[in-house]
Amino acid sequence: MTTPWGEHELARFPEDPRDRLRAWDAADTYLLRHLAESGTPLTGSVVIVGDRWGALTTALSERRPTLVTDSHLAREATRSNLARAGAGESAVRLLTTQDPPPGRIDVLLVRVPKSLALLEDQLHRLAPGVHEGTVVIGTGMVKEIHTSTLHLFERILGPTRTSLAEKKARLIFCTPLQGIARRANPWPYSYLLPDDVGPVSGRTVVNHAGVFCADRLDIGTRFFLGHLPLSRGTERVVDLGCGNGVVGTAMALANPEAEVLFADESFQAVASAEATYGANTDGKAEFLVADGLEGVPSGSVDLVLNNPPFHSHQAMTDTTAWRMFSDARRALRPGGELWVIGNRHLGYHLKLRRLFGNSELVAGDAKFVILRAVKKDAGQ
Repeated sequence: MTTPWGEHELARFPEDPRDRLRAWDAADTYLLRHLAESGTPLTGSVVIVGDRWGALTTALSERRPTLVTDSHLAREATRSNLARAGAGESAVRLLTTQDPPPGRIDVLLVRVPKSLALLEDQLHRLAPGVHEGTVVIGTGMVKEIHTSTLHLFERILGPTRTSLAEKKARLIFCTPLQGIARRANPWPYSYLLPDDVGPVSGRTVVNHAGVFCADRLDIGTRFFLGHLPLSRGTERVVDLGCGNGVVGTAMALANPEAEVLFADESFQAVASAEATYGANTDGKAEFLVADGLEGVPSGSVDLVLNNPPFHSHQAMTDTTAWRMFSDARRALRPGGELWVIGNRHLGYHLKLRRLFGNSELVAGDAKFVILRAVKKDAGQ
């Protein structure tokens, strides 16, 4: 990536030489070029929110910025890219979206997220540190910036305008106002589940901003809840890519002896899962923010439940699903099972057969299929 401050070699995380997706895009380079050409003073407390793979943070590392991210993968990519640039992690303060935000912010650079709810939550959380002299600039691709995006900046921080588009990217300029009348932050958000979804019927779900379908039960999870496997005894069960944790919570309620691990790469998701679980049971569970089942010992799990994403930001890809399936196979004991729900057209049964040597259709409808794969032996 070429910037006004030099060139940087960047990679996504985990690094895969077969991955042709870049670790930056035109929105990143547009913002960096504007900062240099406009002479924007990058002094004081510089805060970068939602940097996808560390491109902005690496380019501005000499300004010792604070990065706020919801993504474990983005944080690890940033660490790797900083090291590659010779900057070192000590040049940057890394915070998650669940950490207390900086108390004072002099420059706020926002990479507009896919989730409008996550943007709303983060602007509310950051607003107390913003003052009238704070430089606030957002960036994103044109298809990511909508009228509702601008309204959020304006309602929470102050008057907002946009730049002309360049290479299908656009900048957002916001002028903070002190004493602006803001609504209370609506996140996290809770609701009751319907009465026909098995063990979690009528139970409370807690969603932090940015979690998939944060204001309602999505139809895929509803279908999965109606066909969950029976769990007995002290089985170790994993809700992989747990989101708000409703699937793992259902398993825990159906079998109080089960040891449930909730895992996701999103800090918001794992916080939601922990809150959902805590609202419905006082049993023991584990909560893991990681790349898949990173750190989970091989052969230590009896059952993995998985609803893998098939998008990485705006790109459609099966890379994440493949990693999840491979990690599940490693973590499962011989005889252990992976249960997957996905859109019918994604062809997950072919991937499972390649990895496990088997794939069985548990249930299906016009849109979704639930598949079961069994780990046959320890050497698989």
